[in-house]
Amino acid sequence: MPARQPAKPRARRNTPEARPYHHGDLRRVLIDAALQLAAEGAEISVREAARRAAVSPGAPFRHFPNRDALMAAVAEEAQRRFRVEIEVALDQAPATNPLGRFRAFGLAYLRWAMRNPSHFEIISTGRYFAHGSSTELTRDNAELIGLTEQMLAEAADQGLLRSADLKRIQIAGRALVYGFARMNLDGHFPRWGVEEGEIERMAEGALDLFIAGIAKP
Repeated sequence: MPARQPAKPRARRNTPEARPYHHGDLRRVLIDAALQLAAEGAEISVREAARRAAVSPGAPFRHFPNRDALMAAVAEEAQRRFRVEIEVALDQAPATNPLGRFRAFGLAYLRWAMRNPSHFEIISTGRYFAHGSSTELTRDNAELIGLTEQMLAEAADQGLLRSADLKRIQIAGRALVYGFARMNLDGHFPRWGVEEGEIERMAEGALDLFIAGIAKP
């Protein structure tokens, strides 16, 4: 009788657990999907982000147990991108000119907010989630506030400012850039006779007017 051939091993059934996972960084993919949803003005949810990322509805919950967790991560990513814009602008501004740096900071804020309105909405309002729940956002905002405080303190030390009330100047500057960005987001400028192509120039002019108002002649 011919020798028995050894039995072939059974092929493993390709269960969902055994399937290779094609997204190397699911967390990043989901954040990008949620940012895209925000850019489109669509409702953001963990399940919709999963659908955009082409993964199973349950997969995101390994990283984001709920919508608040996802939105916190989205806001932190939007803030990171905003911070890059600020740092690039400050790197290009003269280190010895604190008012020039203050202007560069404000202009970078305005340009980023106008070019990324949905991201600005996420990090500037409480519509999507409670900002205080993100330690990273809280720390980053405190650092940015500290930067403006430092620039104004240096300007005061150099005798460049009309007023010694640095807190009032700081808050007025914040109100200007936030208010202008908000007007743009809410579509106010057409009713003020400002065309789409003129808005950034108007932002720069408004900021220059503010700087001229706080600086000694």
